[in-house]
Amino acid sequence: MSVNKKLCLVGVALMLLLAGVFAWHKGLPPFDERHNAAEEQAASADPAQPEAGQDKAEKSESGKAESGKIESGKAGQNPQQESEKVSGQPVERAEGDKSAEESDANPKKLDNASSDEEGAAPGEAVVRGTVEKGDTVVKMLAGADSQAAQEYINAAKRVFSMRAFRDGQPYVVITDTATGKVKRFEYEIDNRRRLVVEGMEQPVARVEAIEYTTLLSTVNTVIDDNLFQAVADAGERPQLALRLAELFGSEINFIRDLQEGDSFAVLVEKRYREGEYKGYGRIIAAHFTNKGKTFEAYLFREGSKSASYFNSKGENIRKSLLQAPLAFTRVTSRFTHNRLHPVLGYSRPHEGVDYAAPTGTPVKAVGEGVVTAKGWSGGYGNQVIVRHGGGLESMYSHLSGYARGLKNGQKVRQGEVIGFVGMTGLATGPHLDFRLRQGGRFINPGKAINPRGEPVSKSAMGAFEKVMAQELALLKGEQSAAEYTVDSIVPDQVEQPQQEKPAEPEKKTEKRKKKHKN
Repeated sequence: MSVNKKLCLVGVALMLLLAGVFAWHKGLPPFDERHNAAEEQAASADPAQPEAGQDKAEKSESGKAESGKIESGKAGQNPQQESEKVSGQPVERAEGDKSAEESDANPKKLDNASSDEEGAAPGEAVVRGTVEKGDTVVKMLAGADSQAAQEYINAAKRVFSMRAFRDGQPYVVITDTATGKVKRFEYEIDNRRRLVVEGMEQPVARVEAIEYTTLLSTVNTVIDDNLFQAVADAGERPQLALRLAELFGSEINFIRDLQEGDSFAVLVEKRYREGEYKGYGRIIAAHFTNKGKTFEAYLFREGSKSASYFNSKGENIRKSLLQAPLAFTRVTSRFTHNRLHPVLGYSRPHEGVDYAAPTGTPVKAVGEGVVTAKGWSGGYGNQVIVRHGGGLESMYSHLSGYARGLKNGQKVRQGEVIGFVGMTGLATGPHLDFRLRQGGRFINPGKAINPRGEPVSKSAMGAFEKVMAQELALLKGEQSAAEYTVDSIVPDQVEQPQQEKPAEPEKKTEKRKKKHKN
C-alpha cells in the first residue's frame, strides 16, 4: 500500500471520529434511530393513505365510482364539499383521537361537550355541546347529583316533551363552581326556540324565542356556467342556489332550461346571533331571467294567511306541480312510446322521464297529495306513488330508500322529500324514473295541466301593490335597508287571536251512600 493511500485512510478515520464526538456532544441519537423516526413521521403524516396490501380490485372499484360522479355544479353538489372529499383528509377529528391527559382531565364531561371559560361569569362554569344519539338530560347534566337532575327533568316536562330531543341540537349547562350545582340548562328546540331551565333550588322551565339580528342583503349576478357557481362567485353560500331553485321551481325547469347568460337578483334576509352568521332567512323579493324572460317573486301576507309569493299581477307563482322532482341533474330518457330498453334489450314505451343523479340525491314530491303506495314494485324497484287532486298521480321509482317516517296514507307537501335516488329494480345506473298518471293513463310530465295557486284577492290588491313597490325599491337599491326589521314589510309571524274557552258547567257532585259493615 502506498503512502498516499495510507494517509487517505487515516484522514477518513479521523473525520468519522470527529463526527461521532460532535454528535455525542450535541446529544443527537444515532443515525439509524433518526432514520426510523423520520419514516414513522412520514407514515403518520397522511392518515388517509391506504395500506400497502390493499386489494387492487377495491382500488379499481373506487376509481370507477369516482369517475362516474356528476360534476358538482350540475349535480347540486357544493364545490367546497367535493374538494374536501377528493382530498381524502378527515373533515372532523376522530372521536377517539384524544390524548390520555385530555380524557382524564374531565372524566364526567360528554365527548361532544366543551368548556367555555371565556363566556362564563365569575363563579360559573359553562359547558357547551350538541345532543348525540343516546344522550339524555341526566347525561348532559353529568356534574349534577341524581336528585338535582330529576328536578330539572320534572321542570322541563311541564313546558316541553322530553321525547322531542333531537340529535345535533346544541345545549348549554351552567354550574356554580363553589357548590357544583347546576344553575341553568339550555337546549335549542329549533332555530327559533330554546328550552331554558334555571335555578339551583326548585328550578323553573320556560320556552323562549331565540333572538336574531336580521339584515337585508341584495345579490345580483349573471350565470356563466351553473347556478351554484354563480352564487359562489357572488360570495354567497350554496343554500341560496337551492332556495332560488325551490322558489322558481314551478316556473323554470332548472335541469333543462338553465343556460349561460341567465341572471338573477334576490333580496334575502341574513340572520346573525351574537355577531355570528346563522344562515339565510326569508327571500323577500327576487327576479330570475331565463331565456330572456324575467320571472318575478314578491313576498306578501294577506290578512292572517300564510305568506306566499306572487308576481306583479298578483298571481301565485306556486303551481300545482313542480317542473321536476329533483334539482340540478340531467335527463337521460324522455317520455316516448318507443324506446329500446337498456336491460331487456327490446323496444317498448317509456312513459316517464329518467333523471340521472348520484345515489342518495333527495327526491321531492312534485305536488301536495297523499301517499298511496310505498314499497317494492318489481322492475320499478323501490317505489312511491302520490295521489293528487283531479285523478292525478305521480310515481317515483328505483329509489335507494324512503324519507324517514314515510307511510301509506300520509299527506305530503309540495317539495317535501319522500325518497332518495337509487338503482333498484331494472336499472343500469342510479337514476329516478318519474311518471305522471291521469285517470289511470300515463301522460307526458312536460305537457301536464299545471294550474296556479290562489292569487291575491281583489280586496287586497291595493295593499299588495304597496308592499311590492317597497320590495322592488329595495331590490333595485333605490331604498336603504338599514332600518329593516323582520316585521317592517311582511310580518314574519301573525299572532292568531286566542279564543276564550267557554266556561264549563259545574259538575253536580253525586252523593254516594256509605255502606256500614255489620
